[in-house]
Amino acid sequence: MAKEIYDSLAMKRALTRMTYEIIEKNKGIDNLVLVGIKTRGVYLAQRIAERMKQLEGATVPVGALDITLYRDDRNDDLDAPIVRDTELGVDIEDKHVILVYDVLFTGRTIRAALDAIMDLGRPQKINLAVLVDRGHRELPIRADFVGKNIPTAMNEEISVYVEEVDGNDGIDLKKMF
Repeated sequence: MAKEIYDSLAMKRALTRMTYEIIEKNKGIDNLVLVGIKTRGVYLAQRIAERMKQLEGATVPVGALDITLYRDDRNDDLDAPIVRDTELGVDIEDKHVILVYDVLFTGRTIRAALDAIMDLGRPQKINLAVLVDRGHRELPIRADFVGKNIPTAMNEEISVYVEEVDGNDGIDLKKMF
């Protein structure tokens, strides 16, 4: 049974707070590129970019990154992975890239994203923004901007829902076994 941790309003507040933190830490939005890790990270990045435009009056480019081929947990003996397009739409060379993702857990997805980004160019700097940090890192990776820290047990799962994919916004916590 799932327990709602954040409703749509709380999620919007967390994204707004993250947006202010990103702007403040970077002293504006010059040279920024937001790169969402597919799937939900892309929609979160777009929302942050929309809020930045409202606050700063300028558009920050948003790209979409598919890390399927960079994952260390895929089994090549099984079906071929489904690769979605990586549509950065902007040169990341010498840019400040903010990777955006929904839930930071072991760190393996972020490691894969870093490998993918480096294959596309050499950014000046990379930061990580996550809506939820649930702990249990297996790699030395931490987020620079966090919407909500939600400590979890290993038998729990965090689910992030976005209107664009799921029909509603929210964050749920559920026990797996």
